[in-house]
Amino acid sequence: MALHRLTSITIGVPDLAPAIAYYRDFGLRPEEGGWLSTVDGGRQLRLVTTPTRRLVELEIGVDDPDDVARMSRSLRALDLDVAVTEDRLSVQEPVSGVRVVARVGDRLDQPGVPAPPYNAPGDPARGTTRAPAILRETPVRPRKLGHVVIGSVDQPATERFFTQGVGLKVSDVVPGMAAFMRCSTDHHNVLVSQAPVNFLHHTSWQVEDVDEIGRGATEMLREHPERHVWGLGRHHIGSNFFWYLKDPAGNFSEYYSDLDCVVDDALWKPEVWDAAHSLYSWGPPPPPSFIAPDDLAALMAGAHRAP
Repeated sequence: MALHRLTSITIGVPDLAPAIAYYRDFGLRPEEGGWLSTVDGGRQLRLVTTPTRRLVELEIGVDDPDDVARMSRSLRALDLDVAVTEDRLSVQEPVSGVRVVARVGDRLDQPGVPAPPYNAPGDPARGTTRAPAILRETPVRPRKLGHVVIGSVDQPATERFFTQGVGLKVSDVVPGMAAFMRCSTDHHNVLVSQAPVNFLHHTSWQVEDVDEIGRGATEMLREHPERHVWGLGRHHIGSNFFWYLKDPAGNFSEYYSDLDCVVDDALWKPEVWDAAHSLYSWGPPPPPSFIAPDDLAALMAGAHRAP
């Protein structure tokens, strides 16, 4: 795949300082230029001031200038205005108004982490030692940005932009509701869902394992129980463990681990799922506010289609 990673995102929020504090608590580290970084992905989140919360920009990594040129031709075939140089492209998704940037860059080479020994029936793999996870004391830090979920008032059109224009591949679909798309070997990097208003639903951040999800969420909630949204659980589509929290602007952020990976496109078969069985395999049921965030009415009051 010429596209190889979700490089970074820019989120707009009305009140910058509390949002920055939240994502620092979440485990991201401040960098120059207003960026926040992950362990492996580097500078992956930038927060800027906007009247309402929204996804302002997402950047995708590509291998070389030929990939930029091919993407430019595909987007122009959709009658879109594209700003392009040899190694960078910028275009606005016409429904949501999100700016999508493609830039030539290095692939992300994540160093592997040995799986901790889990005792299984008939297989006491740890012998006489304690589970390593209970001895961890370092703060949880996300390894990389995994995916972003966008609500669109015209889901098919936004999906078409990302697939026919940008070149993402579809991993799974819920007809009439959502498309899970990838620009890397991860099961999905961009998810577009049908919504009554264009908005950012959530961002998702990879941690090492389910224990890091639990440790991270527990620490985030210790003095701020109002941050809790949904979890702990395991998704059905994508298979990952999850725990969702909410930033001060109303955006959801997810700790995740154990996501499905598509290491060979020829061996992956996209499936069509019904809504009843698509969201989660186990865990508490999602609260109504996860499906329809509490501020949707306010967002709709100021809603407009992108120019």
